[in-house]
Amino acid sequence: MADLSLLQEDLQEEIDGFGVDDYSSETDVLIVPSALDFISQDEMLTPLGRLDKYAASENIFNRQMVARSLLDTLKAVSDDEKDCIAVLERVTRLADDSEPMVRAELMEQVPHIAVFCQENRPSIPYAFSKYLLPIVVRYLADQNNQVRKTSQSALLILLEQEIIERYDVEEKVCPVLIDLTAPDSNDDVKTEAVAIMCKMAPMVGRDITERLILPRFCEMCCDSRMFHVRKVCAANFGDICSVVGQEATEEMLLPRFFQLCSDNVWGVRKACAECFMAVSCATAQETRRTKLSSVFINLISDPSKWVRQAAFQSLGPFISTFANPSSSTQYFREEELRSEDCQKSMENSTSTERKDNTTADSDTCGDVIIEPTIDDFHSSCHVALECILNGDPQRSIHEQDSNSESCDHTSPCEQCTSAFTAITPCVEVNRDSRNSSGAGQQSTDNLNSAQECETIAAVQSILEQEQYNSFHYWRTPIPEINIDLELLQTDKEVRLPDLSEAAAPYPSSISTATRKELEEMIENLEPHIDDPDVKAQVQVLAAALRASSLDLQEETSSVLIVDNRIESENSADTDQQQRSSVPTTVVPLITETIESINSSRRRLQSYSEQSTNSSFSAAEEGKSRVQNIIPQALLEQYLSMTDPSRAQTVDTEIAKHCAYSLPGVALTLGRQNWHCLKNTYETLASDIQWKVRRTLAFSIHELAVILGDHLTAADLVPIFNGFLKDLDEVRIGVLKHLYDFLKLLHFEKRREYLYQLQEFLVTDNSRNWRFRAELAQQLILLLELYSATDVYEYLRPIALTLCTDKVSSVRWISFKLISEMIRKLHCSASVPLMINFLHELIDKFCCCSKWSGRQTFVFICQAIIEEDCLPMDLFALHLLPHLLRLASDRVPNVRVLLAKTLRQTLLDKEYFLNSSNSDQEAVEQTIMALQMDHDSDVKYFASVHPSNTKIADDAMSTTSSTY
Repeated sequence: MADLSLLQEDLQEEIDGFGVDDYSSETDVLIVPSALDFISQDEMLTPLGRLDKYAASENIFNRQMVARSLLDTLKAVSDDEKDCIAVLERVTRLADDSEPMVRAELMEQVPHIAVFCQENRPSIPYAFSKYLLPIVVRYLADQNNQVRKTSQSALLILLEQEIIERYDVEEKVCPVLIDLTAPDSNDDVKTEAVAIMCKMAPMVGRDITERLILPRFCEMCCDSRMFHVRKVCAANFGDICSVVGQEATEEMLLPRFFQLCSDNVWGVRKACAECFMAVSCATAQETRRTKLSSVFINLISDPSKWVRQAAFQSLGPFISTFANPSSSTQYFREEELRSEDCQKSMENSTSTERKDNTTADSDTCGDVIIEPTIDDFHSSCHVALECILNGDPQRSIHEQDSNSESCDHTSPCEQCTSAFTAITPCVEVNRDSRNSSGAGQQSTDNLNSAQECETIAAVQSILEQEQYNSFHYWRTPIPEINIDLELLQTDKEVRLPDLSEAAAPYPSSISTATRKELEEMIENLEPHIDDPDVKAQVQVLAAALRASSLDLQEETSSVLIVDNRIESENSADTDQQQRSSVPTTVVPLITETIESINSSRRRLQSYSEQSTNSSFSAAEEGKSRVQNIIPQALLEQYLSMTDPSRAQTVDTEIAKHCAYSLPGVALTLGRQNWHCLKNTYETLASDIQWKVRRTLAFSIHELAVILGDHLTAADLVPIFNGFLKDLDEVRIGVLKHLYDFLKLLHFEKRREYLYQLQEFLVTDNSRNWRFRAELAQQLILLLELYSATDVYEYLRPIALTLCTDKVSSVRWISFKLISEMIRKLHCSASVPLMINFLHELIDKFCCCSKWSGRQTFVFICQAIIEEDCLPMDLFALHLLPHLLRLASDRVPNVRVLLAKTLRQTLLDKEYFLNSSNSDQEAVEQTIMALQMDHDSDVKYFASVHPSNTKIADDAMSTTSSTY
């Protein structure tokens, strides 16, 4: 209260009250009381007395100082409960002050007073609830804006510190806030009340929020009079959704949110776009896909540039909410997944063998699937052919389906099924031809056996082409359908009875078998038509269906003509016609029919080959955009963020936002859909803005974990190599996570970067010492990734260069790097390399002509001793003699550091404590010599045992040269 006594507003009146009596009769001097008199008078007052004295002052600053000193007064009387209550009562009276500055100052002190009351609750029971909380709640509706803002901040602090009881929240705080949001309330007060309700919702919990806050919040979202209220609701919508949960969000909040997203004020829509991710996190996956996605697309195409800008910034985070938590576990190396899948398949195979008493070869395991053997595939082909030839094509399909259940979804059995579906017309003709007699029977048998061999060879070629295709790891492949409708033709001789008998059942066989199978397959694939590969397969099957219809019509008409001609000829001379060759008028018709069939076959086969051969080329374009994890429209919009026109119409930083959220989007889509993002990532990696490339450089190691080793080596390593040659602002992102990225590569690929590490020593700006310091830190981590030979050959020169850096911070880290290298060489049993390295350190530093080099040698020895990088016997053998020789160095800084190292580090080791040897004697003699040194600092550190033992403390002392 001493400061308060200096503010005397009635000082002049008190001076005037002294009168003429204060004049000395002898000197005529006016005697004026000094300020010390008033201070002594205040010190004679009790804390409550001083509080009352200045709280009643008319000076605003006095009352403001009273509010500021309330906590000190309360602490002074904390031992007396009555005095504490008296202080709190003065607080209540001070809260009625008419001056806003006093009320604002008082409200700033309320949280501190409340914490003190909470800590001294036994002495001041219920003080906060009775005296302080009513003031905070009342100030929420104060006419002064500063007072209201201060009370809102105080309320949030009190809720965060859990000082307000739950009962008080329900009975005292929430009712006031609800009243402040009434329709007839002041506009500014209403807006602030809605904001404080939203911010306090996570602190008060779900129950209070749903019962007391949620109904009024929903009303405020529909406030048609003030868009400021709706904007506040939109900005805090995510907080409310996260508190009330999924059910209440979808039932009560989402309809209001959709209204806000289509509000006529762009500021409201912008606020909705900014909180879209938080709202999405509180909804079900189906709701995200069906409802929120379409609303978000509208925001992305909003007429307002600011809304579009906010929507694109939230697009990546919104897409990340589609991630499946159950599949978030990442396998970096495919072998990790293979081993697990192989183990499961082995167990399943073993159980199957016990049930069926059969043997199976389950040793081979693909990348994700288990491939069946060629023999199994051939046997399945023969089974299907027998079923079709025996007149039951439907059973062949069912058998293939049942057999495929025991295989993976990409097994060749399904390819075989597709091929069988396509070749059914040919086999049907052959099956009916088998009913013929004589030479027709024999020729048809030959045709069947030939076509069986051709079919197996064709499907086997498909297997050979697709067996190692990684594209099959994720979806059913596109079948290669080879339609072979070769008809057996003699040298310009056709037996008419055979043709008539074989042609009769042909139309019925196609309509009842092939067309039905094709239609069923197309119908089964239609629900998955969004997949481009399924779509391509449907197109192939549809073409086969159309071709069969076309061939059916042509062959039917041709056969009818041939039958009419044959009947007319038979009526004249049947026996003669059977022995003779076909007339010249009939042969062209038959030849035309055969050519028509062959032409249709070639057209369909050509279309099938084109579809198969071009499916992957077309898929290269389609795969870059098609997936089934998130709505396709969202992905299209995200991929368009790299369009240069977006930077002109939306935001110049839109590419940076795209790069920032790309790892999250990649994690959501999964490595199987990396093709959707590959082109976009490459575009961002070559963006003209270095900030975009820098963002990718800082996250490339995280993306590598998501993609796995194969995709990392194929797609990320080239981009990583480009970043290594980029600007320093981009290279630092790669350098900070160099270890994290290189450890994900295979050993051979990792060794290639040993040649490029030297390039990090060269920077655009030589003063960028933090770049070199980070390099030293990463090299310490990289030691475990390389062999001792690689460390000695490639990393050793870099470490020695860093030890002589101009900046001391870089040198300190490099000292530890050198010591860790020595540990690596020692633990790897590379004794010759270690000895050579130690000798190099002695020659380069201990025998250096510059004192800084000799000091560096002492630092390195200190690091080796502190980190126990070498056994003490080896240290004493190779380094200690050279270290002790520095006791006679002519530079005091070297001797000071040597005294520190010997006294505080070396003598603490067990090797020098528990054994009497020549090394211990040499050290003690050296210390005694240093104690007699003519330099006072050397004497001090050699005589006493300083408390600081860290290298950094030594380096920061006067003994080290700094940059």
